[in-house]
Amino acid sequence: MLDINKIRANKEGIKQALAKRADVKVIEKLLNSVLKLDEQRRELIQKAEELKAQRNKHSKSKPTPEIIAKMKKIGNDIKDADQKLAKIEGEFTNAMAELPNIPADDVASGGKENNKVVDTVGLKPKFDFAPKDHTELATSLDIIDYERGAKMSGAGFWVYKGAGALLEWALLNYFIEYHNKNGYTFIIPPFLLTEKSAYTSGHLPKFRDDLFWTQDKTCLNATSEMMLGNYHRDEILDESKLPYKYFAYSACFRREAGSYRKEERGMIRGHQFNKVEIFQFTKPADSWKAFDELVEIAEKLVDGLGLHFQTTLLAAGDASAAMAKTIDIEVWIPSMNIYKEVSSASNALDYQARRGNTRYKNSKTGKNEFVHTLNASGLATSRLFPAILEQFQQADGSVLVPKPLQKFCGLKKIELKNKKLRK
Repeated sequence: MLDINKIRANKEGIKQALAKRADVKVIEKLLNSVLKLDEQRRELIQKAEELKAQRNKHSKSKPTPEIIAKMKKIGNDIKDADQKLAKIEGEFTNAMAELPNIPADDVASGGKENNKVVDTVGLKPKFDFAPKDHTELATSLDIIDYERGAKMSGAGFWVYKGAGALLEWALLNYFIEYHNKNGYTFIIPPFLLTEKSAYTSGHLPKFRDDLFWTQDKTCLNATSEMMLGNYHRDEILDESKLPYKYFAYSACFRREAGSYRKEERGMIRGHQFNKVEIFQFTKPADSWKAFDELVEIAEKLVDGLGLHFQTTLLAAGDASAAMAKTIDIEVWIPSMNIYKEVSSASNALDYQARRGNTRYKNSKTGKNEFVHTLNASGLATSRLFPAILEQFQQADGSVLVPKPLQKFCGLKKIELKNKKLRK
């Protein structure tokens, strides 16, 4: 959520900044609505305060029939003002929730066509044989069961099996070991969230239809960022302990409404996947330093696996509405001839903290101020797994296991299913 004081003071500047994300006429309409509701809200607050002051004044007077009648009228007027205020407050909050975050100055306007590749690591693999795609490899190696996954849960689900399950868990252990050694606290959170939690993370109201909802009005998490961002909701953090650094494992669930593109078969796009998320709560002055740290962590994890990838600065319209800046780490998928995101490192500034009322006491000003929140996938597995299969496949149909994973899964190579797995 944006700061209403900044909107009042600089509507035109904020309009031009948000126009990087959406049509300027749409943004102006939203801002005008917010300011109109804010004016009504402040008028009602003032009226209610004046009425309450009158009530306090008359309460000290001798209770004559005239005073009693006047007190009754004032009481009714206060009740009426409070009811109107509650209604306007709700409309104001909803209008503010519709406004996206202000993009950072170096973020380009427009959609994904304006994304900018800022770094490329490694070389695209070259094969002296006809390479297979990850779906063919996983099926022939008997490490992913797509048919039974779909039978049990429907399209967009799969089953990790044997060496596939070991490889998947090895990836997660690789991430966990790295973050644990680098000063992040491990959390395994609940996978269900309340509507308030989904609102704090910025997924509501805009992305309601992308979430799986239960009959109890809770939703399955789409990313561990949702839980971690709520971990200190409505708290005042200790300035001396900032930044607070966490990482969390969770299975993630997304409805992914809409049709799948042909090339997104297999594991590229599904309803459930595993991910380790890294998250920081920082002082405002430290958030861009923290952002660079998260990008570096994601790059090191992918590079450590020996995979070819690129790093991309997203344009404003391609980034999440809650984020001021996002850099994606995108791994090369040979069969698709395209890069696919395996980590998004983002800085929300104080946007999520305002929604979640997460603050710290500034020792210099003595005031409670909003923290900044940042997150990055560290990492998601559902596209790393296909990239490993495709980039490290061999002519005989086997797949080499990246060295950092070997100690976790006990395998150096995954061979065809009619051969014994080599240890």
